Amino acid sequence: VQLVESGGGSVQAGGSLRLSCSVSGHTVSSSCMGWFRQAPGKGREKVATINPDGIRRYGVIGEFTISRDNAKNTLYLRMRDLEPEDTAMYYCGADPGRTTVCADYAPIYGQGTQVTVST
Repeated sequence: VQLVESGGGSVQAGGSLRLSCSVSGHTVSSSCMGWFRQAPGKGREKVATINPDGIRRYGVIGEFTISRDNAKNTLYLRMRDLEPEDTAMYYCGADPGRTTVCADYAPIYGQGTQVTVST
């Protein structure tokens, strides 16, 4: 399974970004997938997960929307009204062993994409 994130960058507070995760070696709609983030000096936390039925769970407060494109085998995270507290490395995660209730972590992560929000 290979996960490649893109779409990170630097934005001002109130800005928006859309992260993408290109998935290979695994079907994005076949198991739990999610986005996770890790800020400097903090542990990794769940941002959002989605299961094969399309049930979404969010782990942080904010304007985040997780989605997927089955035809492109790609996972997305739309982020709006970003705040400096959202600054972190964002990781795409896959959990091939879970298909119903998604965990707050994933056994497989990509390399991550940096999101920096300034005031």
